[in-house]
Amino acid sequence: WESQLLETGFLGIFLCPLWTLSRLPRHTPPSSIVIWGFRWLIFRIMLGAGLIKIRGDRCWRELTCMDYHYETQPVPNPIAYFMHRSPWWFHQFETLVNHFIELVVPFFLFLGRRMCIVHGLLQILFQVLLIVSGNLSFLNWLTMVPSIACFDDASLGFLFSSRPGGVKEQVAQMQLKEATKEQLPLGCYVRRVVNVSFGLLIAYLSIPVVLNLLNSRQVMNTSFNPLRIVNTYGAFGSITRERTEVILQGTSSLDPNDPTAVWEEYDFKCKPGDLQRRPCFITPYHYRLDWLMWFAAFQ
Repeated sequence: WESQLLETGFLGIFLCPLWTLSRLPRHTPPSSIVIWGFRWLIFRIMLGAGLIKIRGDRCWRELTCMDYHYETQPVPNPIAYFMHRSPWWFHQFETLVNHFIELVVPFFLFLGRRMCIVHGLLQILFQVLLIVSGNLSFLNWLTMVPSIACFDDASLGFLFSSRPGGVKEQVAQMQLKEATKEQLPLGCYVRRVVNVSFGLLIAYLSIPVVLNLLNSRQVMNTSFNPLRIVNTYGAFGSITRERTEVILQGTSSLDPNDPTAVWEEYDFKCKPGDLQRRPCFITPYHYRLDWLMWFAAFQ
């Protein structure tokens, strides 16, 4: 998610004009190139995650992965306990929905305005479900950001006041002035050149990413450039069937080899340990040590 944060932040640099803090700067609407940059990002995130599952663990093809996921995920939350106890047919339904969201829905982006909006709604809803069922840090919240680019002014208009002098009226007036084809300042043309150059850069850096998506030996969560501007993503290509926990203990005895030394377990803030303790709920925060202990258990 750190690579994804870098790429999302890089796209955000070009979303707003450089020299003004105005909420509605004149002559500088968000570039469609940048908007499609965000859409291209969410497309790669979801499709990459879907393809790595189909090509990875066979339980994704057999629709049985969700039988294990809630119990063996890095840091389960309280709701994961109940989700794990859902009937087998519900777990199969969940897996089918996951494949639909990650392998089919991303192509809605290219099927016109309405399907693009449907894509945005489904992806945000999907991320909300992931937030509810697991502690995946700020990853799911971050993934919602490029999905916002799926909505246009008309679909988001209800969020703004219609009172005289409000945002809607100001935008309408600006659009009328733009339609008159008045002379634009030099900075607008410079910005267009920058946006076109930005689009060409994204297209060039996307070539190895696309080749990786088409490759049967797909690699997930890596970058093909040192700045990590355009990356390839994927998650849970394989699912563990049993949960193993590393337990750390310490003693206050001066001689740790003393047979009478009392060893006590260190409790982590969120890592599963004591079976009588309820799982925690920390999203969107991240306890990195607790997370890394999940990887340590694989060894």
